Amino acid sequence: MGVKGQETRDRFIDNAIELVEAGGYFGTGLNQVIAASGVPRGSLYFHFPGGKDQLISEAVTRAGQDVALLINEVEGANTAELVVGLLQALGARLEDSRWRKGCPVATVALETSASNDELQRACSSVYAAWEAGLVARLEAEGHPDAAGAATTTLALIEGALLLARTNRSQEPLHRVARSITALLT
Repeated sequence: MGVKGQETRDRFIDNAIELVEAGGYFGTGLNQVIAASGVPRGSLYFHFPGGKDQLISEAVTRAGQDVALLINEVEGANTAELVVGLLQALGARLEDSRWRKGCPVATVALETSASNDELQRACSSVYAAWEAGLVARLEAEGHPDAAGAATTTLALIEGALLLARTNRSQEPLHRVARSITALLT
């Protein structure tokens, strides 16, 4: 694929990430993605012959990779500091979006995991990558239950994002940051 083709494909995925995160799988239509990307309809089906499911699957995967990179590549911070920083960034982003953008995976996972195998696998893979990154960091720090702490940390983050979005307040994120710090140190 040439540079222009890759740019077009990336534009579809980037716009799908934005729209799905705010509106979920069912609240995002292909016409919205096409309009937001400014690319002809035929290009969508050329790049994503599997249609909406393929596009959303790739959008979830890319959004998840961005968070995984942060988990795996941030140097200098211990895991607790990394997660607190992540919660602060997600909280600011959530508030800046008028409480529309929380986790780039959670809404799709909740809407589709029981009924759409392709999207369930994409969401599961993203969460597994995040968890593996946390486990590796915690093991390197000598945490006695790295796997349990990683799972608990992800559950706390996702729950805090849901509560913050629902209550339109960052307070649940602040409380969870304190709990995660106690858990991981």
